[in-house]
Amino acid sequence: MPKQTNRKNEHVSLAEKFYPRQQSPFSDVQFIHHSLPGINVADVNLSTSVAGLTFSAPFFINAMTGGSEWTGRVNEKLAIIARECHLAMATGSISAGLKFPDMADSYRIVRQTHPNGLILANLGAGHSVENAQRAVDLLQADGLQIHVNAPQEIVMPEGDRSFRHWLDHIQAIVDNISVPIIVKEVGFGMSRETIQLLDDIGVNAIDISGRGGTNFAQIENYRRKDYKLDILEDWGQTTPVSLLEAGEVSLKTAEIIASGGIRTPLEMTKALALGAHLVGLSGEFLHLALNDIDQAITTVQQWKETLTKIYTILGAQSIPHLQQAQLILRGDTAHWCYARGIDITQYSQR
Repeated sequence: MPKQTNRKNEHVSLAEKFYPRQQSPFSDVQFIHHSLPGINVADVNLSTSVAGLTFSAPFFINAMTGGSEWTGRVNEKLAIIARECHLAMATGSISAGLKFPDMADSYRIVRQTHPNGLILANLGAGHSVENAQRAVDLLQADGLQIHVNAPQEIVMPEGDRSFRHWLDHIQAIVDNISVPIIVKEVGFGMSRETIQLLDDIGVNAIDISGRGGTNFAQIENYRRKDYKLDILEDWGQTTPVSLLEAGEVSLKTAEIIASGGIRTPLEMTKALALGAHLVGLSGEFLHLALNDIDQAITTVQQWKETLTKIYTILGAQSIPHLQQAQLILRGDTAHWCYARGIDITQYSQR
């Protein structure tokens, strides 16, 4: 088995191994309750659009896996959930499928299983325009995620060590690939400075993917045979902090996607209220897919119903209304805002 293929298997098994996690950073975010919602449940519209793509629900199955026979079966299960629940889905990095043609089917299975679905391909920022187009073509993808994951690469024993030209590569892909381009972190969050740079080069969407969910520094540390870099396992910004950072940028082209440790409909709603237009979940869907598929489908339908109920309590018919809901920020999140000069009263008094 090629080393890259084995690594894909290890990533999935370790992500599930570390699935039980710490308290969510979204506990620092609380809605202000108002007793008269002013709308009916039937008034709520859960659909959203990002980068010109329409999503029937405000959440989707975010990038996870592919590149081996086993992860191909996982992708098939995820695609079944996406198809039955009318969700969009992103694959994991397609680099293995480009390097090893016999592994390409572990990604193609997503399009084969969900032929009419909204599918996103995924590739690292170190790749060329040619490889980006090959990734899109492999899946007949509706959009392309470019992932940026420097801390993971540094901790990964066989990871990349060259990052100087990442922004140039992303710029070239934006300029030459016709589908929407989404730049995605992998659980380390983003700063306003990074978000500004990406917006300046014209990316269509930015997935801030904050700390709090699948921890790739932890996963790569577990895989290391020599000395550990566990001092990096709490590196980066949380998802709420990353959304607040994004809120300080006057975006010209990009829309914000939230992911990283989002597990419940309430946390989805908080992320949307903090400025996201769409929410991605990986760890939760992986856990569902590795267990009973029928129960997974039931759970996702319950998430949609619960979202509708939370929107109603908040008097929000849609995401633009939700982004006017008042929020209190506290704890470490509020401390971060103070240190970075972010006025938290703009959320509590809007």
